[in-house]
Amino acid sequence: MSDRYIPGVPCWVDTLQPDPEAAVAFYGELFGWELENVMPPGSPGAYYTARLNGGDVAAVGSPPPGASGRATWNTYVWVTDADETAAKVRAAGGRVVAEPMDVHDAGRMAAFADPAGAEIFVWQPRRHRGATVVNEHGAVNFNTLYTPDVEGARAFYGAVFGWELLDVAGYMWALRAYGDFLEERTPGMRENMQRMGAPKRFEEVVASLTPSPGEPARWGVTFGANDVDTLATRAAELGGSVVVGPFDAPWSRMTVITDPQGATFTASKFVPENRDVTMPEGIATA
Repeated sequence: MSDRYIPGVPCWVDTLQPDPEAAVAFYGELFGWELENVMPPGSPGAYYTARLNGGDVAAVGSPPPGASGRATWNTYVWVTDADETAAKVRAAGGRVVAEPMDVHDAGRMAAFADPAGAEIFVWQPRRHRGATVVNEHGAVNFNTLYTPDVEGARAFYGAVFGWELLDVAGYMWALRAYGDFLEERTPGMRENMQRMGAPKRFEEVVASLTPSPGEPARWGVTFGANDVDTLATRAAELGGSVVVGPFDAPWSRMTVITDPQGATFTASKFVPENRDVTMPEGIATA
């Protein structure tokens, strides 16, 4: 099967945790992930690839030497050339947090911060081709930038990835080539979206943006869930915290959870009947 990503599309997420083995236990129980440490024998850290039905969905790893050790969820964007992207980041006023580096034969990665401070990673693929399972229970179905500077983000991510910021169903990041790519992979996709009443150009959407005045800029991750109410209850039983209890949102039902080591994520179930529901006031997803 051909790649499911093109340059400029988020393709992978991982969480770096002070105690990766404890995180493996939590997420394995919560989402049903099967996890394998893919680091070579004798490596100082661990990196567990999470799989569902044999397909890669995410990873749990150790923080790199010198890192703060704070548990986070990280978003990776597929790029053709990590070094070229680093130059674009600098030119657009961002900061290179980690210079481009090879990750064995899997690919080449780098970490950046946008002008408001939100950190995002890029992935130049070789053997590892990103997540092969998405939009299912326990798999990623959205990546969201939370930022106090919407216009600054518009300029930065437009320059670095070619994204456009659409004001449809909230702010959405669009990449024009992505809709054509998806239509080629799944003929009739555009027509099906129109039939469901999806917003215009939704097939081009690669991520979303939520304005967050007065809060630190950050990238967040949303996982699919078959039942967010049950998932929230189970997360609490496993030692996590339910930051925002299950609630109805446009096209979905959602909850916000923090794992036992402090990494926060959103879980969402697609609910077509909630198409016209408005986002509750004061709700901040992860």
